[in-house]
Parts: sequence; structure tokens; C-alpha cells
Amino acid sequence: MKIEILGPGCQNCKKLGENAKKAVEGSGKKAEIVKVTDIAKFIDYSVMSTPALVIDGKVRCYGRIPDVEEIKKWLK
Repeated sequence: MKIEILGPGCQNCKKLGENAKKAVEGSGKKAEIVKVTDIAKFIDYSVMSTPALVIDGKVRCYGRIPDVEEIKKWLK
């Protein structure tokens, strides 16, 4: 499983990364978490506001920080 955190590296992006890491640890699944700062990649995913969370190529949310429990649901 691949999880991408899209954003410029701001505090919100860091918080989303932390929540994603906690969700993966709590789910018992294995995942690679990658931080993406390339604006061209944001455009590829049609993301217009950050932070954004992409799981296995599917945009799950953008422009907000989902909590750990919400991310766990997406990992199932």
C-alpha cells in the first residue's frame, strides 16, 4: 500500500503525515508513506488545495486534515 501526502511541507501537511502514520500503525497494515511537494503531481491528481491524502493512487481528501480513525477506514 502506498500513501502519499501532497503539500508544500506546511504544519498541516506534517499533521496529516503524523495522522497517516498513526492510522497505519493502528491498522496493522503495511504501507509506504511518501511526502510529495511537486506541484505538477498535485495537478496530476486534480488537487487544488493542500494538504491532500492519496491512498494507492486514489485521492481520499484534500484541503483538510482527517483524523486517525477516518484514515483507518480508508485503509481497509
